[in-house]
Amino acid sequence: MSVDQVRPSANGSAAPSVRPPAGRPAKSRTRHSRRAGRWWTPWLFLAPALILFLYFKFIPMANAITMSFQDVQPYLGNKWVGTDNYATVLTSDGFREAAWHTIVLAVGQTTGCLVLGLALALLMEGQSRRLGVIRSAAFLPVVVPIAVVAELWRIMYHPTGDGMINSLLGLVGSGPSGFINDPHTSMASIMVTGIWRGAPYDMMIFLAGLGSVDRGLYEAAKVDGASRLQRVRYVTIPGLRSVFSILFILAAIRGLRVFTEVFLLTNGGPDGSTEVVMTLIYKLGLEQNRLGVGAAGAVLLFLATLVLTVCVHLFRRRGNE
Repeated sequence: MSVDQVRPSANGSAAPSVRPPAGRPAKSRTRHSRRAGRWWTPWLFLAPALILFLYFKFIPMANAITMSFQDVQPYLGNKWVGTDNYATVLTSDGFREAAWHTIVLAVGQTTGCLVLGLALALLMEGQSRRLGVIRSAAFLPVVVPIAVVAELWRIMYHPTGDGMINSLLGLVGSGPSGFINDPHTSMASIMVTGIWRGAPYDMMIFLAGLGSVDRGLYEAAKVDGASRLQRVRYVTIPGLRSVFSILFILAAIRGLRVFTEVFLLTNGGPDGSTEVVMTLIYKLGLEQNRLGVGAAGAVLLFLATLVLTVCVHLFRRRGNE
């Protein structure tokens, strides 16, 4: 033992002193040990939400995947059928038509929501109090329950001449339309309803993204003689690239999973012109009691949504590189 390791004790005798090992100081080690001892604190706060997600979402998802490979017979026992349910879904003419209607509706609603949401955001950008009131009013369709929205538009789409929208069309000399009661206009009518409800949500995200666009670029473009449309095209839209990708994913998922407005407005009619995957799954699973086939359709829809999300993420990542 070296001399510097020996300290005199209270009675004068030499006693070895205790030194912390070389490396991290004692205080930092104590602080780190305390933090390591409380690693479970965030999980404790998350536990209620995680339990609810586990019980009401993840366990039913796992059961649906299992049911998609079975012939579900309540109270009689399920029978394993392998991929027969998937073959039934994929070879069904009704499923192919419903998938096509879903794609058309998703593309139309996604495009309409993005374009209208960006236009509203550009019009309402600013710090004025009046703009705040207008934004709140424009955002109301998002917070109103979808069932109320569907019933409101069902009344507005009344096919007779004294219907609300038909009355407005009569003022400009246009004849009454059947809207949701006409196979030729039912899909467009549902699309308009979805855009009306989804565009204000995209507007708020665009407003948040516009705050991150460099204002110096606007001034430089204005000095160079760029018009407002040119500034939007060459400054605003490139600055909102990440916002566009996020909103595209959200709007596409919302379009692929559309159900409530279609179910309440047309229930897939007339003549199946608005049948989408979700309404078809509902009818197969609950109305026809073919739960296995319905579960297979739900799994296919989930896989399509997952593939779309991954593809958009990879495309965005490649664009950033």
